[in-house]
Amino acid sequence: MNATGVIVEYNPFHNGHAFHLEQAKKISGAETIIAVMSGNFLQRGEPALVSKWKRAEMALRAGADIVFELPYQFAVQQADIFASGAVSILEAAGCSSLCFGSESGSMQSFHQTLSFLEEHNAAYQERVRVHLDAGFSYPKATSMAFLDLNPEGELVDLSKPNNILGFQYLKSARRQFSSMELFTVERKSAGYHDEQFASDSIASATSIRKALFSKNGEIECIRQYVPESTYQGLLQYKKEFGGFHQWEQYWPFLKFRLVHLQPEKLRDIYEMEEGLEHRFLSAAIQAESFQQFMEKIKTKRYTWTRLQRACVHILTNTEKTEMPNKPLKAEYLHLLGMSKNGRKYLNSHKSDLKLPLISRISSHAAHQLQLDIKASRVYAMGIDGARDRTLMQKEFNQPPIMVD
Repeated sequence: MNATGVIVEYNPFHNGHAFHLEQAKKISGAETIIAVMSGNFLQRGEPALVSKWKRAEMALRAGADIVFELPYQFAVQQADIFASGAVSILEAAGCSSLCFGSESGSMQSFHQTLSFLEEHNAAYQERVRVHLDAGFSYPKATSMAFLDLNPEGELVDLSKPNNILGFQYLKSARRQFSSMELFTVERKSAGYHDEQFASDSIASATSIRKALFSKNGEIECIRQYVPESTYQGLLQYKKEFGGFHQWEQYWPFLKFRLVHLQPEKLRDIYEMEEGLEHRFLSAAIQAESFQQFMEKIKTKRYTWTRLQRACVHILTNTEKTEMPNKPLKAEYLHLLGMSKNGRKYLNSHKSDLKLPLISRISSHAAHQLQLDIKASRVYAMGIDGARDRTLMQKEFNQPPIMVD
């Protein structure tokens, strides 16, 4: 059986994601879609709207065949490390191709951009340093450095979020000598960061989440932008756990951690650079909400995303020694769920998988897995009352979800 891979977060799964899965299968000619999905905390340093189990179920009911978890060690990371872990999982799972969404929609432009930057690497790195020294964030510095080189031809706009990730997927695939062929599908109607609904059926996950929280979790307002399986899944999750996850629920825990940590201990946390610890500690004492806290610590040099990721690592007490500062590969395939077709694929390819397949985590001690467990426990704390125990226990008791 032939499989194509997708790298996703599904926060939540919406009609644009359904279009991507449909196109991925059509373009690649694959019989099976394998999704690598971030766990309970996401690349932008946010708690997922609903748990990884519910998001995996939504994906399976809307067209995915297999969902593997992207370990915390890669999921809550900068783009190159995020991409490296995800690509290594798809390669290990036997995918013949990888299909990603982008603002560009042209695979040729990605290849040309990578060739251009490899040819001009020394000049590019020098311009990046110039902009970093001027106080710009790393993503802004890299985008400005690229424009400084005055590239010509059909190249990718590396200021766009999905283009950035797609470019890193291509770089990771080449670095890992992957046999996968890469395809891209152009995003339709809504941009990644769009906060308002832009059409009658397609909306960004950002705008969907904003609508949910502005309506106090009322789900009807987003119904036209998500598959029915997502709509029903959100209703069920809200009924079972009382609502959806967002940063404000974790603010009391983050503030408690900050006001009790000594500056030297805070410096040990991953993504905390020297000097930031004092800014965090001062803001924590003054702020009354997570939003206020973020507004106080935000600077030109550090993106909102980078600071949120640091906050996640403080919550989970993840130290610099526990996280890679360069691209590495995953250590296992943690199976969250599969369809009937996905089960057929795994049965026929089980002996060919290049990493251990994990369906229950209790009997495994991989370091990457221990970070996942810790993150899941913290994530469950965002649920009020006894419900948090139910969510916490799922990490050990939940078998892979089966959808026919």
